[in-house]
Amino acid sequence: MTQTSDNVTWLTQEAYNQLKAELEYLSGPARTEIATKIAAAREEGDLRENGGYHAAKEEQGKQELRVRQLTQLLENAKVGEAPAATGVIAPGMVVTIAFDGDEDDTLSFLMASREYASDEIETYSPQSPLGSGVNGHKVGETVEYELPNGKLASVKILEAKPYTG
Repeated sequence: MTQTSDNVTWLTQEAYNQLKAELEYLSGPARTEIATKIAAAREEGDLRENGGYHAAKEEQGKQELRVRQLTQLLENAKVGEAPAATGVIAPGMVVTIAFDGDEDDTLSFLMASREYASDEIETYSPQSPLGSGVNGHKVGETVEYELPNGKLASVKILEAKPYTG
């Protein structure tokens, strides 16, 4: 679970450990693997027309970007517990909403930063239009928020419970 506030990201211990393990892998074994790929591709000859070399260098760039992102995130992380089940929407909660108050058109999502995204449940950050629209509101409230195209959308908050992961 995460909550971002003034460059401080709140993480559960589990999320912190998961991100730290990813950083350790990317900083160690993954760097060795990509260096091996680059060296092998270099031996194939002319680098200007070497697709394998360019693909490996691009992959290396993506890995290094992720290393920098994780390093910054973990340096600014504050580890804490998941939010309590108070009915108030906060990062770390699974929220169920009904679009335009239609309880047949619902969405359940985890309110957390993208670092906590998974295939199990859709994740919306507190800074997203929907996330910022419902953040701090209570179950039962109807909330309007602005879509990226400038239009307004309305949702009714049906449920909010701590994510148990």
